[in-house]
This record gives sequence, structure tokens and C-alpha cells, in this order.
Amino acid sequence: MAKEKILVVDDEADILELVRYNLSREGYHVTGTLTGEDALRKVRSDPFDLIVLDLMLPGMDGLAFTKTLKNDSRLRSIPIVMLSAKGEEADIVTGLELGADDYITKPFSPKVMIARVRAALRRHKEEPQDEMAIVKVHDLEINPGRRNVMAKGEPVDLTFTEFQVLLLLAKRPGWVFTRSHIVNSIRGNDYPVTDRSVDVQIVGLRRKLGAYGKYIETVRGVGYRFKETP
Repeated sequence: MAKEKILVVDDEADILELVRYNLSREGYHVTGTLTGEDALRKVRSDPFDLIVLDLMLPGMDGLAFTKTLKNDSRLRSIPIVMLSAKGEEADIVTGLELGADDYITKPFSPKVMIARVRAALRRHKEEPQDEMAIVKVHDLEINPGRRNVMAKGEPVDLTFTEFQVLLLLAKRPGWVFTRSHIVNSIRGNDYPVTDRSVDVQIVGLRRKLGAYGKYIETVRGVGYRFKETP
């Protein structure tokens, strides 16, 4: 069975080759390019299953590329894993808010990079298409239709906003959500949510989930994610 097609975008030829080589060894079909402009041409003519994208590119940088891709209805579903130099925390947050799925800081371990790519591809395939689909993860069962949560068969009493935050995180285990992303995803007319109150909701969620609260991880300086494995 053919492996997925991956586009790698990095203006540093040695890093581009490192990523290409290691992903190719795993059986993926890898195409590389040095610029955002060329990457956009390639993905428009031959859509890929995932993009590994450097943030600091000449001309069209990684953030501009991500924004352009996510504004295209034909291409917005393609997962993006960002590559960034340490110290670009603000850019990482911006990239995630634009719709990137994950990020890897340079220098990086090829094994970690492969694991992140594999996880992003898996999340994309397993993501529920039905908004009302029941989400089952780590002995938790979340029913959007009935708006209830069961933890190993026991009901968990959550507020409306706590439920929305949990559902958002649990539907995409391993996916990093910034506080702003969480706010924009769950905000409603009757339930105002701010960046600061997200932290309060997380504290409440962890407490009510008991032993299962440990699966909600803090990504320092960025936001939160639901742990992918027990």
C-alpha cells in the first residue's frame, strides 16, 4: 500500500535533505522545495497529504503560506507541521492560530520529527466527520448530542463551557490549541470566554475529571493539548 505524499518546505538545503531522507526511509513519498512560492505552486497542482513547513522562509514566509493555504477551500484540510528555530514562540502561536497542526523546534531529533508527522497524519484520518459523533478516548466517552461525559462508565458533571473545551481538545488528541484558538472555537453569545478564563476552565476540568485530568497537558507558552497516549 502506497504511503502518503509529503511536501517539505525549508530554505536550508541541509535541513531539507535531512527531513526528506528520514521521511523517505519510512516509506513516505517526499517532495522538497526551498521557497513558499514554489510550495504553493506544487500543492495547487498536486495536493499533498501533509506539509512540513519552515517558518523563516525568504519571500513568502511560513505564516503567509499557512494563511494562504487555510483560506483555500480545496487545500485547507492538508495538515501542516511547522519547523521553527527556538525563540520564535510568538510565531509558533500565530501559526497554530492560523491552522497549523503541530510544530517542531530546531534542532530536532529525526525520530521525534517522524513521530510528529505520523501523529498528524493519523489525527487527520481519524478526525470525526460528524459533529455529533461520540468521541471515545482514554476511557472517556463524550456525547455531543446528549452533552454528557462518562469516565469509565461514571458520569462527569461539567458546565457548558467546560464541556466545549473538553470536546474541542479530545476530538484531536495531540493537537496543540492556543488559548485564543480555544476562545474562538467555543465562544458564544451567552458564554463569553477570555484567554485568562480558559486557564480557569482547564483547572475546573482537571479537577472534575479526577485521574483523567492528567490527559489535559499544558504546552508552556502556547496553550493546551489532550494527551495522545495513556
